[in-house]
Amino acid sequence: MMMKPWRLAACIVLLAGQLTLAQATAPRYSMLWGREGERWTADSRLPDFSYAGYQRGEKPLPTLEPQASVKDFGAVGDGKADDTAAFKRAIAEAKGKVIAVPPGRYVITDFLDIRDSGTRLKGAGPEKSVLYFPTPLNEIKPNWGATTSGRKTSNYSWSGGFVQVRGSPSRTLLAEVTAPAKRGERALTVSTPTRFKMGQDVRLELSDTREQTLARYLYAGDPGSMKNLRDRARESFLCRVTKIDEGKGRIEFDRPLRTDVRAEWKPRLYAAASSVEEVGIEGLRFEFPNTPYRGHFTERGFNAIAMSGCRNCWVRDVRVTHADSGIFLGGTNITLRGIVLTSERTVERSRKATGHHGVTLGGQDNLLDGFEFRTRFMHDITVTSRSAGNVAARGKGIDLCFDHHCYACHANLFTDIDLGEGSRMFQSGGGASLGRHSGAWETFWGIRARRGQAWPRGWGPELMNLVGVETSQPAATKADGRWFEAIDPRALRPQNLYAAQLKRRLGK
Repeated sequence: MMMKPWRLAACIVLLAGQLTLAQATAPRYSMLWGREGERWTADSRLPDFSYAGYQRGEKPLPTLEPQASVKDFGAVGDGKADDTAAFKRAIAEAKGKVIAVPPGRYVITDFLDIRDSGTRLKGAGPEKSVLYFPTPLNEIKPNWGATTSGRKTSNYSWSGGFVQVRGSPSRTLLAEVTAPAKRGERALTVSTPTRFKMGQDVRLELSDTREQTLARYLYAGDPGSMKNLRDRARESFLCRVTKIDEGKGRIEFDRPLRTDVRAEWKPRLYAAASSVEEVGIEGLRFEFPNTPYRGHFTERGFNAIAMSGCRNCWVRDVRVTHADSGIFLGGTNITLRGIVLTSERTVERSRKATGHHGVTLGGQDNLLDGFEFRTRFMHDITVTSRSAGNVAARGKGIDLCFDHHCYACHANLFTDIDLGEGSRMFQSGGGASLGRHSGAWETFWGIRARRGQAWPRGWGPELMNLVGVETSQPAATKADGRWFEAIDPRALRPQNLYAAQLKRRLGK
């Protein structure tokens, strides 16, 4: 039986459409990585991001069994009684334990400070265990400051949180580095090799010179104006000792150096430990009043969580509602997983935002994984001073922006993320003359959106990596210049570079 012409034409169109779809979604691989990392080398322009997160990604987040309850210390949870004193007693008297926050609505009117390792707050889930904060931080403890342009505002506009986890990185000096080393190497020559132990975690610190040579290096020689940055650029790098050669005065470690090491940057090695480790916050909702958002630098401190100076901590299964800012991080190896940010506040008109900072990844080797922004902030995900080795992965939003706040932030990864609209991927803040928004080796991998993206001219140096982003622009892949691989993000494999690097390193 002969097919009618109109049916034949329809079949041809359908087949052509299927072929086009198949071609668009057929797996494609980056020249920086390959199928399984066979193209990657330790000194390549693509950093090794696999050490991000709790316990360097080598252990799962702990399963918590409550050992105490805030109700043991007088918390009511009826949405009317002030439960602040009960929470403070629980944190002080049950320090180092898992403290349950049973279903209820708990009114909190002051900071909750956690300064002891092992203290964990465990709610029954963000729909059941709600912490409600009716008063902003600046009314509780005024902390006025100013922007770089001199505008008066609260310092809580960009820092602080009602739950504060604060530690101090060790200042135990182990050795000075006595010879230069190149990025990608795994050994250093040190002044006192006898002070190290096998398997020890150590922290390398570099500081800038008056001539700003470290900042210029972190910007790959293209820093823009740095008049106000002065000598504040820093590099901090954590690694694990794998070999000690006392005769040659050298130590070897398990991961490639993120940067060069030079004598002019006063390289020193410290113990990596912090005074506060293994703190967890999970299964909670942080809720603030549904008041109108009046715009940039009007914030008075409806902020949920701030972590600083701590290591190997986590925030899991947490929802933040009606916040000025969600979470500020300033530690190392912290995992944020299952974070959802929502708001019904009146939207600020110019940027259609309901708050200032969503999540700030300060510090090093932190992981934001499996997140969702159901509202817009002025700055959704921020990296800033000393931010390096951080990863944002497996997330989505309404119209996400990857805010880079200058100060030579470098070598951070954004991967397997759906921007939503995609109108402001590179929208960024930061004061004037603090360097370009981004430093070198910043990597964007597998970024989906409804709109196409373009290389952000002048936003950072050419030594950045954009692989698998929504675009209609042609590819540009120069080994020592711009790297823009115009691969359909749905076809890119792997879509999650962090997960692929971790799997390869751990051999799973």
